[in-house]
Amino acid sequence: MPLYKDSYKLVQTIIELTSNFKREYKYTLAQDMVRTSKQLVLCLFRANSALDKREDLRAFGDYLELLKLDLRLCVDMRLISPTQHSKVWEQLEKIGRQLTGWRKAQDKKQ
Repeated sequence: MPLYKDSYKLVQTIIELTSNFKREYKYTLAQDMVRTSKQLVLCLFRANSALDKREDLRAFGDYLELLKLDLRLCVDMRLISPTQHSKVWEQLEKIGRQLTGWRKAQDKKQ
């Protein structure tokens, strides 16, 4: 499943990205970002096994938006470079498009 594969890759990217954070952010913002990215994968697992996937897909979208907010904070606080931000942002946008497609497919079924 491409969405699962891309979400898993995002988890890896977030872990790598946050590994160099300053100590004061490593155990707060960085940890939250890793946890949020893992929640994305968990939501996909739940949605894939549920009859009505809409609630899990909505939660996935919420976590995706939270991760986007955290990334913007990282750039504003100069924890990551704009180049790093744009690479992760591309991944997020790709995942977001796949999510939209899956949501539309579920809406048609309902």
